[in-house]
Amino acid sequence: MNYNQLVKLYWPHVTLFVVVTLCGMQTACSSVPSEKELPVQSETPLAMITRPTLKVMTLNLAHGRKDGVNQLFKSAGTIRNNLQEISAFLGKAGADVVALQEADAPSRWSGNYDHVALLAREAGYPVFESSNQASSWFFRYGTALLSRVSLSGVVHHTFKPSPPTMNKGYTLGQIVWEVGTDEPALVDIVSVHLDFSRKTVREQQSAELGETLSARGNPMIIMGDFNSDWSADEQVVRALAERVGLHVYRPEADDLATYNSGTRRFDWILISKQLEFVSFEVFPDILSDHAAVMAEIGIKSSAETADTR
Repeated sequence: MNYNQLVKLYWPHVTLFVVVTLCGMQTACSSVPSEKELPVQSETPLAMITRPTLKVMTLNLAHGRKDGVNQLFKSAGTIRNNLQEISAFLGKAGADVVALQEADAPSRWSGNYDHVALLAREAGYPVFESSNQASSWFFRYGTALLSRVSLSGVVHHTFKPSPPTMNKGYTLGQIVWEVGTDEPALVDIVSVHLDFSRKTVREQQSAELGETLSARGNPMIIMGDFNSDWSADEQVVRALAERVGLHVYRPEADDLATYNSGTRRFDWILISKQLEFVSFEVFPDILSDHAAVMAEIGIKSSAETADTR
């Protein structure tokens, strides 16, 4: 286990001993901006996607600390600047739906305002949904979706608790995708975050996610921080793909790393067999301790889908 992982594991247990001192030093415990200061949303969400391709992205926000060790050591102003940088990046990248992890609701340790709402409004996403899987008097955070298209059937799910690490889970939303003369497709889009400390917990969480999604029967796009490589011992990503009938882009590639200074591929986009990757990119921008990943996805023709069965 590396240094960053040890910090993530044990930090919540020492927080109570240092929070008063840190707040007194005017760290991120400052409360700016207030909800009233957030930019006003003006765009109207699309009712459905009518283009032949859909752009999706996943990014672990790291609570707005960028690549720092912990958000408590960052001032409120620094966290705000980091989020503005992410907003500008998202606006330029132009994904239709963005999956976020370690996304904070108002939390004392990261400025005490809603990071997801801020990003949605400043990056021009009229729809956002967030799930606070981890919650205490000091923090509230989890997974989230930003979308330019309406989301329906939203599910906020927390996996079975796995102390001493914080709770993990997923946020699910459905979009309508209409291409040509085919019937509109209802597509499940998921932002998920799995436990970082133990492979047994990741395996349980992955199995739970797969069982739930298999029963739904919709084409799906699963994005997020799996804290696992394709070839890891537990094979969490591969097992989920096989269980639900999904595929990933170049699963064993050694040039698509997303974490730990480009040495591990922890951030994944998995898609149903009915869908195909048109393009795929891991961005070099330092927005977090994870890299942002974006894919352009298309719907296969009926004949192509039949060939994959």
